[in-house]
Amino acid sequence: MTNIRKVTVLGTGVLGSQIAFQTAYCGFEVTAYDISDEALATARKRFTGWAAAYRADNYPGAAEGQADATIDKIKLTTDLAEAAADADLVIEAVPEVPEIKTSTYEKLAQVAPEHTIFATNSSTLLPSSFMDATGRPDKFLALHFANHIWRLNTAEVMGTDKTDPAVYDTVVEFAEEIKMVPIKVLKEQPGYVLNSLLVPFLNAGAGLLVGGVADAETIDKTWRIATGAPLGPFQIFDVVGLNTAYNITSANPAPAAQAFAKLLKEEYIDKGKLGRETGEGFYKYN
Repeated sequence: MTNIRKVTVLGTGVLGSQIAFQTAYCGFEVTAYDISDEALATARKRFTGWAAAYRADNYPGAAEGQADATIDKIKLTTDLAEAAADADLVIEAVPEVPEIKTSTYEKLAQVAPEHTIFATNSSTLLPSSFMDATGRPDKFLALHFANHIWRLNTAEVMGTDKTDPAVYDTVVEFAEEIKMVPIKVLKEQPGYVLNSLLVPFLNAGAGLLVGGVADAETIDKTWRIATGAPLGPFQIFDVVGLNTAYNITSANPAPAAQAFAKLLKEEYIDKGKLGRETGEGFYKYN
């Protein structure tokens, strides 16, 4: 068992809220931080939704009240210093925008205890890009989760050439303690293992759409029928969230990527259609 008992999650979006919920569900003391009271109110709604999802999936203990009890175990705050004050591990899950992440680490470095391990949940950005901003590169690495982490329970652990091997091993063990399957990434790789496979697939779907080859429903249907996969690329975009898809895609200078980013913003994000979470994205949901 690790010495990690107090965990802080920075960012309460779709995946950050799941990380906080799963960690608290597994018995850790969890603080969730976000930048506004409005964001924290949304986080509370997300926690309620995750509790319902755990029950629906018959997750161990959920039907006996553990899922509902977890909601009230998570401390919420907009004060970064308060969030990090006693943390053994801080997991950063802020938007996939380099400037936001760098700024977050610079502020976090000033208030977190010396012993605190920092981990980024970035899905595409390399931890070495931010290690200097943390002020503790030896205690910094990536810990990336898949969406619906209680069900699709991988946790990719990827260090830099400055990460202390003992810290790496501690985070691998922590991942096991929150019922994840640790995926040891042996060297820095943009996209890690999961997104190195997934992102080109999603980009291919986006390219077919903006190129006018087929509509989203046809692309998804083709993939599902021909491969037996449960979801097509645009169904996956809706699960991930179209804000996240936009942040990643808009950073890609390729013309097809820029065309897709423009489509996402103008036809979906600007109209409040952010994916499953808001009830509508490429598809409508109850």
